[in-house]
Amino acid sequence: MSVILGIDPGSRVTGYGVIKSLGNKTEYIGSGCIRVADDILANRLHKVFTGVSEIIRQYSPTHFAIEQVFMAKNPDSALKLGQARGAAIVAATNADMPVFEYSARQIKQSVVGKGNADKTQVQHMVSHILKLNKAPQADAADALAVALCHLHTEQSLIRMSGQAKKTVRGRLQ
Repeated sequence: MSVILGIDPGSRVTGYGVIKSLGNKTEYIGSGCIRVADDILANRLHKVFTGVSEIIRQYSPTHFAIEQVFMAKNPDSALKLGQARGAAIVAATNADMPVFEYSARQIKQSVVGKGNADKTQVQHMVSHILKLNKAPQADAADALAVALCHLHTEQSLIRMSGQAKKTVRGRLQ
């Protein structure tokens, strides 16, 4: 069984999503947003760190997946986003969790089937895959998509590993 915490980092809103996987069954556990008030950056980063730390304590995930930084048009925004990612990653490493990083394109490809999907498509597919009654807020849906991307990647690696073992056994027999 895996419990995966997905994070969509932001310096003002950080989305989180938690899913559980047991074999081929995926279950929605929880999601939401860590919202920080208009405050100085250091205080916002502290709130991201403490918020992610609390989510880790509450849900006891076994895996931590986070979206990689993308180059925004505004370099200052990209730097702040990177710092928020760092605060979330430190919370995970303090809890001795493995950290997995995925690009926005990988996440969208994994969940929607195309790397240039928009937020509404991601929300729709996350709701459909997890059988939710309503679409989660956009940042929470993005975080759930990160968690689903990690799950799909992990399952693919396991399948490939099994195929490699079968091939090796086939050659040895």
